[in-house]
Order: sequence, then C-alpha cells, then structure tokens
Amino acid sequence: MVYADYVRPTSLNDALQALASGSFKVLAGGTDLYPAHSDKPISSALLDITGVADLAGIQHTGGMWRIGATTTWSAIARASLPAQFHGLQVAAREVGGIQIQNTGTIAGNLCNASPAADGIPALLALDAELELASVRGSRRLTLEAFLLGSRKTVLEPDELVTAVWIPQRSNARTTFLKLGHRRYLVISIVMVSALLEVEHGSIRHAAVAVGSCSAVARRLHALEQKLVGQTTDCALDDLITTDDLTVLTPIDDVRGSAAYRSDAATTLVRRALAEAMHE
Repeated sequence: MVYADYVRPTSLNDALQALASGSFKVLAGGTDLYPAHSDKPISSALLDITGVADLAGIQHTGGMWRIGATTTWSAIARASLPAQFHGLQVAAREVGGIQIQNTGTIAGNLCNASPAADGIPALLALDAELELASVRGSRRLTLEAFLLGSRKTVLEPDELVTAVWIPQRSNARTTFLKLGHRRYLVISIVMVSALLEVEHGSIRHAAVAVGSCSAVARRLHALEQKLVGQTTDCALDDLITTDDLTVLTPIDDVRGSAAYRSDAATTLVRRALAEAMHE
C-alpha cells in the first residue's frame, strides 16, 4: 500500500497498518502538534485518527469505564458520569480554553506527557490504564508505567493509544485543584487530584497525585497507605506533613521556585483531601 503525506483512515486496522510503515506522526486534536510547528512546516507525514469512530466515546462495561482515545475534553466535561469522575471533569474544564477543550483529546494529553498536563493527575488518581495497539497486537498497562518522564512514554513508533480504562469505584469521591498565576488559560504551578473511597465511615481506598512538581506527575503512595483506615471525621491536616511529599522533585522555573512549589503542593494536597472527604 502506498501512503500519502496525509492519511485519514476510517478503521483502526487501516490506522495501525499505516503506523506499521514507521513514517507517520499521529494527529488527533492537533492542539500540541500545530503550536509546535507555528514557525516551521510539519516535516512528517500525518496520520489523522479522528475518522476512526471506534476511538471516540465513553462506555461502561464489566465494572470498567472505557474512554476512547479521541474523546475530547469537552465531551468528558459534559458527560453524565458518576461521582468518581468529578475530579477528572473539573480537570477537563481546566485544559486550555473552550476551543482547546473542543478539539484536544484525552490520549493526546497523555502522549504529549507534559509534567503540567492537566488530565494526568486526575487519571492517575483514578488508577487509569491505557490500551495500546499495533499490528503486532494489543497490550494494557497502567498510566504510571506509561509515563517515563517529561515528554517521554513507553509508546512504540508503531503503537497507538486506543483507550483509557478506569475501574469503577461506586463509593469514591474525587477532586482536582490547580494553582496558576490566573484562573484560566494558564500552565499550572501545582496540580493535585485526590480520590477517597469511603465505606462505613472510614477510608477504604485513597489515591493522591501531584502534577507540575516532578518530571512526571506522581502518586503519593506512602500518604495513601497512611490514609487508609482513617475515619471520615479525622483531622487530615494533622496527618499530612511535608515528609509525605518527598517523592516529588520540584524545580525552579519562570512560574515558581522549587520551595514555593513544595509548600503549595502540601497546601493543595490538604485542601484536595478535605474537599474529597466532604464532597
């Protein structure tokens, strides 16, 4: 098969066959691709996957939620979803402006792998798994395993992220907080997403993820273990200390110093957990 410089397949198989040629850059919303080429032409052939219907939409099946790779942030924000997705839907409304949300996709946000990607902390807190496909077959792995660092993932050149899978947690409460220099249209200084699964007045499961404070957004596993078993009327502020955030490696940049980020992250973790507890 001969491929042109721009291909828009309508089936997943055709998309994977094109990627197997090893010469295509994947295009979905284009909200990262086009700005990166504002002053230069796109040199790679483009594989536009927006015509593959199977890659869009949100479904619930077998105790799992499936979000297709090309599902937009606007679609996620407006979907009728259970309480466990509250944090993700808040994050969806923070991804750029409404124009970006209308075209930017969930998989594009993940594959770009920016430390400041708004969707990543919320998805980490939801224990998201990614479905990857190629002509060689498909595989599933956790979002934590998928992200290797700033702008780095395990995605192979012939692979396509086809979906995000999230386990159902009926009693979960979630939240998302973002600190920036202004309310909208800003790259975050710190982001925190928290999930608490409460049963019989105590925390059964906890997940806390922090973004913009390391080369990749990180889960605070030690803090999560400390939270499990705590009652819903406990004083969370007394439980959370700076030692719980030592896994983070904030840096100095134009948006804030490492010390400021560290202090802000501790404050936002406390607030996010308090909000999730009383959502």
